[in-house]
Amino acid sequence: MKIRYRGAAPLRHSKILRLLSVIGGGLLAAVGLELFLMPHKLLPGGIAGLSALLSHLTEMRLGLFLFLLNLPFILMSRRQINLRFALYTMLGLICLTAGSLALHHFPAATSEPLPAAIAGGLCLGFGLGISVRFGGITSGSEKQGVRLLNGGPPKSAEMGIMLFNCAILLFGGSLFGWDQAMYSIIAYLLAFEALRFSLRDLSLSQAVWITSSNCEEIRRRLQQSLDREVKLVRSTGPDGQPGTVFCLASRLEEEELASIVHGCDQDSKIVINAARNSRISALFRNHPPG
Repeated sequence: MKIRYRGAAPLRHSKILRLLSVIGGGLLAAVGLELFLMPHKLLPGGIAGLSALLSHLTEMRLGLFLFLLNLPFILMSRRQINLRFALYTMLGLICLTAGSLALHHFPAATSEPLPAAIAGGLCLGFGLGISVRFGGITSGSEKQGVRLLNGGPPKSAEMGIMLFNCAILLFGGSLFGWDQAMYSIIAYLLAFEALRFSLRDLSLSQAVWITSSNCEEIRRRLQQSLDREVKLVRSTGPDGQPGTVFCLASRLEEEELASIVHGCDQDSKIVINAARNSRISALFRNHPPG
């Protein structure tokens, strides 16, 4: 199976670089939590904020709560992501947990809460972003990640997420003081923006052209797995002449798409054309099923 890219080629990294990036991202996030946020009782929101809050209340290690609270999300999303992505996800979580446990007894990197909120939020956001970008830490499936990057979580979940983060910040403010709550909000916003910056181009749609002698099977499998319309541009000829399939996919979905196509036809060819969303949508509309 051959994959050829036109336009801006998507990121392709060796396994060693991918492993180092997942490990480094997890450790950077641990630095942000243990050396900046935790010593000043700052809560960044989300699962990390809940873990920090529980750690302060119970005086148990932050790393323990990070592992226990993130593990269910990995297990629940196992059916929706491929095994390789799940293994990188587990590696990222283990590195975050191990880094947090190793840094627990180190002194704070700064004695001032404002620099701690800024540095801690940036380290946490970029650390998680690097790890997610290379297939590590995640709290949902790749499809959910694409929805988040395309403009936020599903509408039905927005209110629940907002209330969850507000509850963490309010509870933390009542325990540690409202000055800490204000610094926590700064840390949360910086972490969120750093995460979005790290993942800024992963959700861009790309035109994918697949040439294969098993087009109908590929079309059916992709339509089921990617949960979107897949066009059969040219059917496979009666003499075995290859046909063409067209669909849209984000960079996060490239590996899953290639795996599906490879499983249907080892000799298939894939051309990925990175272009603007409007241009791709026009291409998609102008190629009715063959």
